[in-house]
Amino acid sequence: MFKMELLRVKKSFIKTLESLKQILPMILGIILLVALFITAVPESFYNSIFVGNKILDPLLGAIIGSIAIGQPITSYIIGGELLDHGVSLIAVVAFILAWVSVGTIQLPAESMVFGKRFAIVRNSTSFVSALIIAILVTLTLSFL
Repeated sequence: MFKMELLRVKKSFIKTLESLKQILPMILGIILLVALFITAVPESFYNSIFVGNKILDPLLGAIIGSIAIGQPITSYIIGGELLDHGVSLIAVVAFILAWVSVGTIQLPAESMVFGKRFAIVRNSTSFVSALIIAILVTLTLSFL
């Protein structure tokens, strides 16, 4: 019985390694593309985009965040810098939420691995959620 379970674990492990071997080039390509995009877009670009409009700012923040995906750990630093440069809180929240949850750049790879429908639904839901949460955060803070 124990040998049979060990054999199943070994087969699963080998299948996992084979899948990882197939996906690894895509993952590396995505990481390089994201790093290039983040490096190519100067910080002053964000300042000129967010003009203080309560409707357009969160929408633009979510769109830009969806394209310029990043890591959650660095989002606090970027959010603080954007706030220090006068970007509205609603735009920063929408930007950061979309930045860490929506992956437009990685959509082709995600579609290939999880299926096109799943990838589109997940990204669309994350985008809309980023806007809703940004509104709710600013409303909540206005009451406090």
